[in-house]
Amino acid sequence: MSEARPTDSRNAILGKLRAGRDAHPLTPPESDFTVLRDKRWAPSERLDRIKTMMEAVHTEFLETTEADWPTAVQDFLKAQGTRTLLYGTATEAGQRLAASWTEGGPELVPYDGPVETFKERLFDGIDAGITTTLGAIADTGSLIVWPTPEEPRLMSLVPHMHLALLRADQLYDTFWQAMTENRWADGMPTNALLISGPSKTADIEQTLAYGVHGPKRLVVVVIR
Repeated sequence: MSEARPTDSRNAILGKLRAGRDAHPLTPPESDFTVLRDKRWAPSERLDRIKTMMEAVHTEFLETTEADWPTAVQDFLKAQGTRTLLYGTATEAGQRLAASWTEGGPELVPYDGPVETFKERLFDGIDAGITTTLGAIADTGSLIVWPTPEEPRLMSLVPHMHLALLRADQLYDTFWQAMTENRWADGMPTNALLISGPSKTADIEQTLAYGVHGPKRLVVVVIR
């Protein structure tokens, strides 16, 4: 009786894998998204649903207006005793914030260069970071955060407090709706994020701890 050679065994295994792949393709030729497409809430209900779901996991909300949000952010941070706020200088929101900032509040720290230039301060001297969002999802109670070179992931990940600007007219029913209406398939960043609350984890005894892998506090600034 002849002994099977390693190459024969290898080819047999690969043949089975290929046959399984062809029989069960990863992506079906036609996908039915009817359930997601039909899941809707009235526009007046979306924000209330998002707030209820996110507050249940310790997210905080600050409601303001288009005209007043920079002042509302500054007043909130002063009341919290915040010393420093990291912001993106190249974004429209960042420029608006800097133009409206007054003396006597937290120090504005610009993100305007490579992280290596202020890495030490970033990890040991920044109390809060503020970023924009692409909106929020009523189905899951989640913010859509879309990192860019002007607002990288570290701005919402490293500081102890993350302030996220959410415009009340950018609310979606489902993740599917957000992806399709904004044509995500045409181009995405290295990571698109859905955030529902501050960073938290639990050990084997179910003791919940906040801020282990990210910010201890998430504050959503709702701009009506």
